[in-house]
Amino acid sequence: MLHINRENLKSSHQLIWFIIDFLMLGLLILNLAFIIWDSIYNFVAIQNLLKEHAPALQSAYHPIHERFIFYDMIFVTIFLTEFFVRWGYAIRASVYDRWYFYPFIHWYDLVGCIPVGSLRFLRILRVISIIYRLHQYRIIDVTNTKIYRFVNFYYEAFMEELSDRIVLKVLNGVQDEVRRGSPLFDRIQKDILYPRRDMLSEWISQRVAEAAQEGYVPNRGALRNYLEGRVDNALKQNMELSRLKYLPVVGPTIQETLEDAVGDIVANVIHQILEDLASSSNHAFIEDIVNVFLPSPDQVAADETQNQALIDLIIEILDAIKGQVKVKHWRAQLP
Repeated sequence: MLHINRENLKSSHQLIWFIIDFLMLGLLILNLAFIIWDSIYNFVAIQNLLKEHAPALQSAYHPIHERFIFYDMIFVTIFLTEFFVRWGYAIRASVYDRWYFYPFIHWYDLVGCIPVGSLRFLRILRVISIIYRLHQYRIIDVTNTKIYRFVNFYYEAFMEELSDRIVLKVLNGVQDEVRRGSPLFDRIQKDILYPRRDMLSEWISQRVAEAAQEGYVPNRGALRNYLEGRVDNALKQNMELSRLKYLPVVGPTIQETLEDAVGDIVANVIHQILEDLASSSNHAFIEDIVNVFLPSPDQVAADETQNQALIDLIIEILDAIKGQVKVKHWRAQLP
């Protein structure tokens, strides 16, 4: 059921316009029902059927049918009056940048008022626009209606099927380009990434330094205790080192000293590495890594085996993406 939020309706600053919306909505539904019924009545078979089974209804409605244009023009007059009133309000309130924008934006209101059979049904667009406006202002909530859930479910299913086919088509095209040895990847590496190696090295170096400073420096003591504990545990499980304690007099002392020394050496090495990463001196190290991943174009051209392995890797990744795209999520929502 469609419920009206009376609190939002009363607290809104456009109460009069919302009341007009509800009145226009009722008139539009009545007018569309009148148009549909008259279109059905226009068939001779329907008229004959009514003459046989409901002669009173047929004789009462037939004069209205013959003057259908007159009665429809009554609705059109009301709709046009409301249209020009809203246009005047839009000009006064400067709703749009130009005074003549309103009829172009609400073109369906004007076109639907043309008394031609095929154009009359454009008045359904006005019904939709009024319902949408009321929903936007939270006067009504169409998402709770069965009609909306029904239409939205099949709309989402249709859009998922359509988007899946488009994505699969694109991915198939990308795979064909990769298999044919498309120059795209070479252009990306040679013309885009390789000329910017210094910039990439600088950026990665800065990010690594920030990560090391934020992650390591505040937790330096805890990390050192953890490393020393792990090293001591590993040394105690070492059979060769455990034999030292059997040496007379100095055995236990040598073992304990060696354990402390190794633990301190490992902790200091890790500490120095992270200190270097947290400082600007990491640039040379990061630059070497970037050069490995982005070698010069001459080196790339010489290593065909590596290029083929990269192509196979890209194709397998695209296959995995295609497999995920083929999953129909909307089917899981079916009862």
